[in-house]
Amino acid sequence: MPRWLRVLFQNLAFFILILLRMSEAQAVPAMGMGYEPKYPPDFKHFDYVSPDAEKGGEITLYGLGTFDSLNPYLLKGIAAEGLGSQVFESLLEKSLDEPFSMYGLIAEDFYLAEDGLSVTFHINPAARFSNGKPITAEDVKFSFDTLVSKAAHPQFRVYFGDVESAEVIDELTVRFHFSNRNRELHMIVGEIPIFSMDWLDGKPFDEVDDVPPISSGPYLVDGYERGRFIRYRRNPDYWAQELPVRRGMYNFDTVTYKYYKDSTIALEAFKAGEFDFFFENYSKRWARSHVGPKYDSGEILKTELEHSNNAGMQGFAINLRRDKFKDVRVRRALTLAFDFEWSNNQLFYNQYERCDSYFSNSELASSGLPRGEELDLLSEYREQLPASVFEQVWYPPATDKKNTVRGNLKKARDLLTEAGWTVQDGVLKNAQGETFVIDVLLVQKGFDRIFAPYAHNLRKLGIDMNYRTVDDSLYKRRLDKFEFDMVVTSFPQSVSPGNELMNMFHSQAAEMEGSRNLPGIADPVVDALIERIINAENREQLVVTAHALDRVLLHGEYLVPNWYIDKHRIAYRDQFNMPETLPLYFEPVSWLLKTWSVKEQ
Repeated sequence: MPRWLRVLFQNLAFFILILLRMSEAQAVPAMGMGYEPKYPPDFKHFDYVSPDAEKGGEITLYGLGTFDSLNPYLLKGIAAEGLGSQVFESLLEKSLDEPFSMYGLIAEDFYLAEDGLSVTFHINPAARFSNGKPITAEDVKFSFDTLVSKAAHPQFRVYFGDVESAEVIDELTVRFHFSNRNRELHMIVGEIPIFSMDWLDGKPFDEVDDVPPISSGPYLVDGYERGRFIRYRRNPDYWAQELPVRRGMYNFDTVTYKYYKDSTIALEAFKAGEFDFFFENYSKRWARSHVGPKYDSGEILKTELEHSNNAGMQGFAINLRRDKFKDVRVRRALTLAFDFEWSNNQLFYNQYERCDSYFSNSELASSGLPRGEELDLLSEYREQLPASVFEQVWYPPATDKKNTVRGNLKKARDLLTEAGWTVQDGVLKNAQGETFVIDVLLVQKGFDRIFAPYAHNLRKLGIDMNYRTVDDSLYKRRLDKFEFDMVVTSFPQSVSPGNELMNMFHSQAAEMEGSRNLPGIADPVVDALIERIINAENREQLVVTAHALDRVLLHGEYLVPNWYIDKHRIAYRDQFNMPETLPLYFEPVSWLLKTWSVKEQ
């Protein structure tokens, strides 16, 4: 080789090394979404854990219905409780007392390219699967490639739609390339569950549903019987237990889920001592059923925990894929017929607040008429939006001093008439003579008492509503294929929403089997606003755009708004310790499994 060429190669190698070192210098152990993370690089543990919590003991929880799969990432089947959260670890750990901050877990640090089009993760050399094999960049790439393949649930292809590819740089370095700049994509990529190639043992991913996973997380599948129970055992060799993001966490030696047909049966089993913790969703049961000698003696403790969660939206989703629901006036009429105030007083013991936003209980909720930056943003789409977005404050119909059920039903009748539906011989029909019938699909017992008065009001409009409860498997199949008229659903939201909105409201998900877009929303303005939220440059821009999206969704009348509560209602046996400090944003069961421990006997 000529000397000049050798020198050129040496200089080039040196230049590449310098670039790599510059990139390495940018690597950080944590990032916050538009702010500095709360915890410094040398932090010892999260504030919401007890760092010296004793390891040991067991806890038994409950599941509803059944399960037939040990793979939580498939469209087919019903996965067992706990698999995703306890068996599979991710590159980064999310803090529960910040809006959106991620800290190194499997990845000890990471850096975002200056152009925002790639993120690089450095894997902790100590990271191990439960079979003792190191977690490598190849495993990370394999996990991502598998999740976005047609073998996995299609929601992942939407969620990670802007991730172009995963590239192995070296054994412990992996880089994700993005097709578009996205303010949060480098962080949500860190949430990818990491699984071992050995788990598949050469089989297609969608055929691996009855093999216990090789764990990258704190627990191993220790035993199960389909439809009856699944038990997890804490991995004594779990590599991350002393990391700051894991100190004081996952303290139980065993975690068991017992399955029951429905929550009413489960509550009686709880009171009889068959399991240890109950998260209550029903106001009537909370008020009347969580009583008895064990509660009086203190054997069972009952409490409400305040939280700052974005409550999102719960409601009766209306399937716009059905022709009878395509007219927004029809959908508004259905909302006018629901008497929340009566239900809250007579059925819910006045425990709930009405959902009036897709971001209820948060600063992201819209209010009043659009103004300032939000008005400027919405004005870009004025020709595509109904005038009501700019001229009318959306509100859920109420029955109070100013409004009555009769008055709301009169408004509903007028709207239905405008939409071409009239009452003939007591039955609502359109010009083609088709009757207006709504079939409601339920899976949880207890909602029949809510739909009964609602159906009564609808009958006054000539609408026949039929509601029935089906088993979990049939319910899932029907929802996956959008085979329903109306269904109870919720759109939970984080305090920093982003890519998950694609699966909830974007037109890409409207016909995608298994998506969360149950109403079938396919609105170009909604699509554009979601994409602007995802690409928001800062928190202020995100809030303004969320206000606009919220307003457009509300005026679309895609569901009959329900209710929310800003507290978690829990009951548990007096044999556990919980940390003194509550996180700001948490779900009760996942928080329990992460931070509680057994009391010393």
